[in-house]
Amino acid sequence: MLSGRRLDLLDPSPLDVELGDIAHGLARVARWNGQTNGDYAFSVAQHSVLVMELAIAAKPEIDGSGRLYALLHDAPEYVMGDIISPLKAAMGGQYKELENSLLGAIHVRFSLAAKAPTAITKLVKKADKEAAYFEAVNLAGFEPEEARKLFGEPALASFDIPDFEQLIRPWPIHVAHEKFMSVFSTVLGPSSK
Repeated sequence: MLSGRRLDLLDPSPLDVELGDIAHGLARVARWNGQTNGDYAFSVAQHSVLVMELAIAAKPEIDGSGRLYALLHDAPEYVMGDIISPLKAAMGGQYKELENSLLGAIHVRFSLAAKAPTAITKLVKKADKEAAYFEAVNLAGFEPEEARKLFGEPALASFDIPDFEQLIRPWPIHVAHEKFMSVFSTVLGPSSK
């Protein structure tokens, strides 16, 4: 990692996880394998911020830990990349085990339980599907009906989501990195890095 940490993917230690490495990697990993509209790829860092905002919109009283679980839900992709769900399923259980092990180490690094509480997991999964719907329709060329079949109907219309236009417009890499770091700091404070 650029921080100098050497992360063992087969046995990840929370001590080798650095927020700057996560933000750096996620800002450079493209959602939809880069098959999106816009001058920039829609990054996993930006998707992560969108998912957190959708979780907050669905449950405004969500606490800092819940917000952090949402922000970090795809954090393993900073080293594993963004692999589409059908391919993950075809790859089998070992991939998911590695991903969950790394996610647990990331959670512990930032003072969370290794596994998110069930209610938070359900909230984040719902927000993740809603983000996929909005990304599909706004960025990846899907018709709304097609996206609804794949991801379900979002609970809120895009105009009911604060700052939706800024959240869905692809950010340059440096902006995605900075915003991910800024959102993290806002959720837990700068001393948590």
